[in-house]
Amino acid sequence: MTTSIEATLKDLTIHNEKHLPATVLAHEVMGTALVRNHSSESSGEDEGDLSKGIQNGDGPDAVQLPQEIEEGNIEYKLKLVDPTPDRIEHLVSQMKWRLTEGGGEAIYEIGVEDDGNPTGLTDEEMTKSMQTLEVMAKQLSADISVLRTRDAPCGKVAEVLVRRYMTEQFVEVRVAVVGNVDSGKSTMLGVLTRGQLDNGRGLARTNIFVHKHEIESGRTSSISQEILGFDSKGSIVNYAGMRTLSTNEICEASAKIVNFIDLAGHEKYLRTTVFGLTGHSPDFAMLMIGANMGVSGMTKEHLGIVLALRVPVFLVVTKIDMCPENILKETMQQIKKVLKSPGCKKIPILVRNDDDVIVSARNFTSERIAPVFTVSNVTGQGIDLLRKFLNLLPVRTEWEEAGKKPTEFHIDSTFSVPGVGTVVSGTLVAGNITVNQTLMLGPDEFGAFNPAVVKSIQTKRLPVRSVKAGQSAAIALKKIKRSSLRKGMVMVDASLKPQSCREFEAEVLVLYHSTTISANYQAVVHCGVAQQTAKLVGLNKDYMRTGDKAKVQFRFMYWNEYVKEGARLIFREGRTKGIGRVTRIIKPEEEIGDVPMLGKRARKKMERNGITVPINGLSSEAEVAQPVPQVAQKEEKKVAAPHKEAHKEPHKEVHKDHGKENGKDHKKDHGKKEEKENKKEKEKREHVQQHKKDLTRKALNKKI
Repeated sequence: MTTSIEATLKDLTIHNEKHLPATVLAHEVMGTALVRNHSSESSGEDEGDLSKGIQNGDGPDAVQLPQEIEEGNIEYKLKLVDPTPDRIEHLVSQMKWRLTEGGGEAIYEIGVEDDGNPTGLTDEEMTKSMQTLEVMAKQLSADISVLRTRDAPCGKVAEVLVRRYMTEQFVEVRVAVVGNVDSGKSTMLGVLTRGQLDNGRGLARTNIFVHKHEIESGRTSSISQEILGFDSKGSIVNYAGMRTLSTNEICEASAKIVNFIDLAGHEKYLRTTVFGLTGHSPDFAMLMIGANMGVSGMTKEHLGIVLALRVPVFLVVTKIDMCPENILKETMQQIKKVLKSPGCKKIPILVRNDDDVIVSARNFTSERIAPVFTVSNVTGQGIDLLRKFLNLLPVRTEWEEAGKKPTEFHIDSTFSVPGVGTVVSGTLVAGNITVNQTLMLGPDEFGAFNPAVVKSIQTKRLPVRSVKAGQSAAIALKKIKRSSLRKGMVMVDASLKPQSCREFEAEVLVLYHSTTISANYQAVVHCGVAQQTAKLVGLNKDYMRTGDKAKVQFRFMYWNEYVKEGARLIFREGRTKGIGRVTRIIKPEEEIGDVPMLGKRARKKMERNGITVPINGLSSEAEVAQPVPQVAQKEEKKVAAPHKEAHKEPHKEVHKDHGKENGKDHKKDHGKKEEKENKKEKEKREHVQQHKKDLTRKALNKKI
């Protein structure tokens, strides 16, 4: 069973290049699993059952793999027995290329030909090949570790992980932890990073919480970060010795760091959760689901945000020790239904053994599959499989390309350190930052960018000389006051000539809204590290409903933000209302501004006066209505003045007499009303005073 699933998952990467629909891929992968598990097809379960997942039906036999490609970090080698020095030199350069492609990690398939045929090696040939592979790795300051071995026609096939030692720059993978409240997010991180199981009453999560009220309530309300370190052989560094290491010690001993971003699960902290997903640029997302709670509304909300940001997601079902079997089965069916829905289009795969972990990790970046783990933080069931999966999580190749671009650092928090000065922390999304480098900091309250010099840099509390794209860091700045900084600012290279914006155009999709969305609609817009209330000042249709797509124009309500074309955005009003992408930054001279959109009466009035009526949108035919010049208005008044005076004169005397009589009557009526109101107020005051006296007497009588 495992081998059949693995073969189809290998093909999944090739099919992705052809842009096949997700439903076709789901049928291929999960349908093949059913053929191996059942002798005949079942019409009711043609896409597989999540509760069965990947099972070992015929043993771990090697299968035909796709043909080897030049790109990527996977290399096929039939055998490496007694190579010559020239051959060794060629093999080392080849391994260096694979390590560069994988961000410091590479996978070697020993006993497999270049066309993907698993021939296999004898025990003696396998031993010599491993020795040669280790010699190659040592020359590149790397270690090897055997992930698994499988049977082949002529012997065995080995899958080997090659990983570089800890150098000045360790490999960092960022994982955002999301899920509904009380699903076990903080407890899971406490167990993973501290190495101690929970006692069933939340002991493990006390090491994760930041604030006192979080410990008292048991709910996360802020963004906290925890790290899990792996050495070059794949062993966990955090609790390798007799005690739990500090952050500095973990970073110094690790070759790979998994940085967990613990986010809030309660609905009232949704703004904090969205900011963690948009501003911290996670590589992957870990969606936590309580087995006894099922797939709740906030679980779907978090999953929708993750999918909108195109972040690969894997699921962890917790609390299986306290959940009855029938409830667990219902939860797994809910997960299967949600992942296969048209809005998600994921292939759920239940991970049960080490082979499933390796297959899932290698194909995880395709964004087509969603591995599902079942764990218990109390008994420890399934924790080891999750640790192995985290060890094999691939490094996103996008960061290598981003490192070649000009510097762009997103600030998510600011603070002051005695003796150091103002410090900003955040994520480097492009380029590199070194000590004494000058960057442009902004936008400030006036929308301007000002130069700032980097004084010192720390990453994971470890002093470094530089950081690269994809890493989080804390940067001390020279001669910058903290009062001039705010969360949401950026530091960019001067070559970008950064400009802040107040208005921008975007193509959006409304996910859900109970009524219609039209002009002047206000929502909180999250775009990268920027989050601010924005007004909808224009759209290319009269209104939008659930499921509608439109081209709109947003205007930030309070201050300018740094927004780039092509950036993904989320706008919400309470819960998420829609997603989109920025298409154009509006220049100041083209801004619509806070001009109120016109209603029906205003439009009709403008039509009667011969003024061009604008459309409440961004269509090419729309023209901004120009106000009538003041000079013309004055001339019209002068022409109309003689006629008005002539019309008024005959009626002046009548109006004067009538006004006097009405004025006298009005004064009499007004005086009577005042007298009545004064009497009522006096009666109320007397009643209140009498009530107070009565209460005082009763109190005195009781004391006596």
